[in-house]
Amino acid sequence: MATMKSVRTADVDKIEVVDVERPVPGPRVALVRIRACGICGTDAAFLHMGGLPAHGHLGGEIVPVALGHEPAGEVAELGAEVEGLAVGDRVVIDPTGHPSGLIGCGGTQGAMSEYLLIENAVAGQNVQVFPDNMPFAVAALNEPMAVARHAVNRSQATPDDKVVVFGAGPIGLGAAIWLKLRGVRHVVVADVIPSRLENALAVGADAVVNSAEEDITARLTELHGQAANALGHPCPGTDIYIDAAGAPAVLNTVIDNAKWHAKLVMVAVQKKGEIDLTGMLRSELTLIASQAYPTEIFEVTPELAAHQDRFAQLISHRVPFSDVTGAFELTLTPGAAEKVIVTLDDQP
Repeated sequence: MATMKSVRTADVDKIEVVDVERPVPGPRVALVRIRACGICGTDAAFLHMGGLPAHGHLGGEIVPVALGHEPAGEVAELGAEVEGLAVGDRVVIDPTGHPSGLIGCGGTQGAMSEYLLIENAVAGQNVQVFPDNMPFAVAALNEPMAVARHAVNRSQATPDDKVVVFGAGPIGLGAAIWLKLRGVRHVVVADVIPSRLENALAVGADAVVNSAEEDITARLTELHGQAANALGHPCPGTDIYIDAAGAPAVLNTVIDNAKWHAKLVMVAVQKKGEIDLTGMLRSELTLIASQAYPTEIFEVTPELAAHQDRFAQLISHRVPFSDVTGAFELTLTPGAAEKVIVTLDDQP
């Protein structure tokens, strides 16, 4: 029996690298050799719990989770009935919609492995070829950038809109890039960490706000002009707010500052806290939830390749699989890293 190495949750905040059976492709299956895989905040959440409750029942036995849902690799073997793919193709993968469950999120497979089986492989549906000139590490951003792209699509931002993105992590910065590529003239990124704000300017944000040190109302009014809410009270002229931070303080800041008919797109996982829902009446604020990527997972792939130098700036660390434990420790250490990509060989 051929084996491969795969990463899964162990004790709380710990991973283990285990030897598992290497998958064998059937007639409609592609076997992908993983070359790079990103670490996501969802992975960290699984680590904090030590896994997932068995059968999805809260309070039940915690079972290990095979980790990794942001992969890029190359086709190693193909089943006889697979069309549109060839051995050696460089590919990204949709982790959803597999019979064995969500890849890296409770299904039987995780992409932080040497190989990954793509069930019912169909090019353009659950696997997509990307150009040879895009490094695997950048291609591994495909899944989180699809999340960011969906948030921007949900916003329906136009070139004339003035937009603020809260949170300068990978999703927030990805949203800022997509907004600028969409033609939005003025994009502000707000965060509390100076190095993150520097990154925001580097990827194309028009301005940044350190919300820990600056009066955000005054700063946004300076940048976006003055408008009013439904009661006629003065507010910044910001049209769209995107929450990629998830802190209750962000939502309340938006509610306090929203002009009449402003929009708030919520893409971050929200933390518990008090939210002033009554305050939304003062602006008739539209709250838009953004979940995953209903159509965007491969919509982003050619643009990711076309603007790869810009997106590459989101990667703070590239760590070899031989130090995958260190890669997860980086991710779990507050302020130590932004986007960690684990590389599984010497390929770029």
